[in-house]
Amino acid sequence: MLSNPKILIIQPAFIGDVILATSLMEKLHQFYPNGTIDILLRKGNESLLKHHPFVGQVIIWDKSKNKIKEIIRIISQIQRQKYDYVINLQRFISSGLMTAFSGAKNTRGFDKNPLSWMFTQKYPHIISTEKGQPYLHEIERNQSLISDLTDLKAINPKLYPSKENYEKIKEFTSGKFITISPGSVWMTKQYPLNKWIEFIQHIPKEINIYILGGFSEIGLGQEIMDGCSNQTIINLAGQLSFLDSAALMQSALMNYVNDSAPLHLCSATNSPVTAIFCSTIPEFGFGPLSEKSFIVQEQGDLVCRPCGLHGKKICPLGHFNCGQNINTNNLLEIFKQVNE
Repeated sequence: MLSNPKILIIQPAFIGDVILATSLMEKLHQFYPNGTIDILLRKGNESLLKHHPFVGQVIIWDKSKNKIKEIIRIISQIQRQKYDYVINLQRFISSGLMTAFSGAKNTRGFDKNPLSWMFTQKYPHIISTEKGQPYLHEIERNQSLISDLTDLKAINPKLYPSKENYEKIKEFTSGKFITISPGSVWMTKQYPLNKWIEFIQHIPKEINIYILGGFSEIGLGQEIMDGCSNQTIINLAGQLSFLDSAALMQSALMNYVNDSAPLHLCSATNSPVTAIFCSTIPEFGFGPLSEKSFIVQEQGDLVCRPCGLHGKKICPLGHFNCGQNINTNNLLEIFKQVNE
C-alpha cells in the first residue's frame, strides 16, 4: 500500500448510507494521513460533508439528468483523477460501471454488485434476517472492503458541524429539550402519528420538544403539533440543514428517531438516541452507535416482521401492527431515565 494513496469512495445512495460511509474516511485517514480521500455522492447529499476535514474532492452525480450521459461524464471525471483505489459501497450496476471503468489500479466492492466480476477484489455483503441473532453492522460490512489496507476493526462514522451550525441552533438549547424526527422515505419505517401524539402528551410541559426533518416533514410535524396543543412544540422541519440538526441533537436529553437518516446523524455525533424500529429490525445492521442509545420495537413475535430490508410504502397486510403494537411506556421509561 502506498503511503499517500489517492482513494475514491463511491456511495450515491441515501443520506444515512453516506453518513455511515464516513466511518471509512475516519479509518483510512487514521492509517494514511497524507493520502487523498475523495467521495462520489448523489446531488443533494454533499452538504453533509461541508466541513469534513478528511474529504478532498466531492464528485456529484445529478440523478435528475440523463442517466447514461451522467454516468459517462462521471466515468471520464474519475479516469482523469488517476485513483490508486476505488471503493464502491453500492450494489447497483450504475456504480459498478463507474468502478469497473474508473482506470484505478485497484477496484473493490461487494459481490452483490452485478459488475463485481470486473472489480480487482470483491467481498460478501451479508445481512442477517434472523431476529435476536448476532449480526454485522453496516460499518463493519463496509470495513471489510478495506480491512487489508487498515485493520479489521470498524470505527464509528463522524460528522463535523461547524461554528456556524452551533450558532444557528444556540437559541434552542437554553432549556431542557428532546427532538423527534418522525419522517422516513418509507411509511412502514415511520412510527405512527397517533403513537407520537400519545407519547408527547406524557412529556412534562417544561420540556421543549423540537420536530426535525426536511421540507417533506413540515406537514407531518404540523399534524403532531395539532394533536398536542397543550405542549411546548416547535416544528423545525425544513428549517435546519443536516449539520444544523446534528448540532442540535448533541445537546438534547434524548433524540427519538425512526430507522432512518436522523438515527445515523446521532451515531455520527455521538448524540443520545432512541431508535424506533417498526417494519425493519436492528439485525439488518443499521442500528444506533452512540454511547447512549436505546432500541424500541414491537415485543411480540409478528410473523410478518420484517417485511423487507428497506420498508414499504404501505403495510402489506393493512394493520401495521409492528408500529401500532409498540408500547408507549417503553419510550417514556427512556425519557424518565435520561431526565433524572
